[in-house]
Amino acid sequence: MRNINTEEPLVITEDLSKVFGDFVALHPLNVKVFAGEFFGVFGPNGAGKSTFIRLLTGQLQSSVGSAEVLGIDVKKMPQRLKANIGIVPESESPPSYLTPYEYLYFVGRLRRLDNLSKKVLHWLDWFGMTDKRDTMCKDLSKGQRQKVMLACAFIHEPRLLFLDEPFANLDPIYQRKCRKWLLSHVAKGGTIFMCSHVLEVAERLCTRLAIIDHGKVLASGKISDIKKSESETLEDVFIRLVGQLKDEEE
Repeated sequence: MRNINTEEPLVITEDLSKVFGDFVALHPLNVKVFAGEFFGVFGPNGAGKSTFIRLLTGQLQSSVGSAEVLGIDVKKMPQRLKANIGIVPESESPPSYLTPYEYLYFVGRLRRLDNLSKKVLHWLDWFGMTDKRDTMCKDLSKGQRQKVMLACAFIHEPRLLFLDEPFANLDPIYQRKCRKWLLSHVAKGGTIFMCSHVLEVAERLCTRLAIIDHGKVLASGKISDIKKSESETLEDVFIRLVGQLKDEEE
């Protein structure tokens, strides 16, 4: 178990924004995520969630503002950042002409893991993929490809893990298994930043969250802090905030 300084910010953004031509995908955001948190970003499709996570992981360059992750300037040192985090991108599959074993082994070699073959076999077994270890990834189902991507992110048990819709295409059994592993990872000192549109995930997993739409943060904090009353559900909060923004735009 890691020693956790819960006052240590692992993610800091200052007026972080992204513009594509005339389209503002993400308005200036100021966010801090602290060590030991399970932080969630929730919003409808097209809200800016994936843009946010891609900016924080060095997959996109910001138009304005800055982001520091694990003390690393994301814009200046994206490769150094990627070497120190785990990422499960949205809608990305493992290389078509590698097998699950080959791809996990390749990722492990890049991360210089010890006992690599043992770790690869462990995660293939954990995800019920032992019988698919030598199958080309192009011949796997969507759910099986998602399992390979999750295994690649989990294999080195990173201090900070970024997840974009991590439960997409997983059956309920593996959704539950992954939820339990993620909570265990946080309990051991890990930190998770997750984007999703599934509100049930927030109530089960997140210590803090932000609700965004049209690239704007509508509310952030603990779930109890953003509810108007004890009887208000997170779904009620979501509809109230997102619906209010749409009414203002109309």
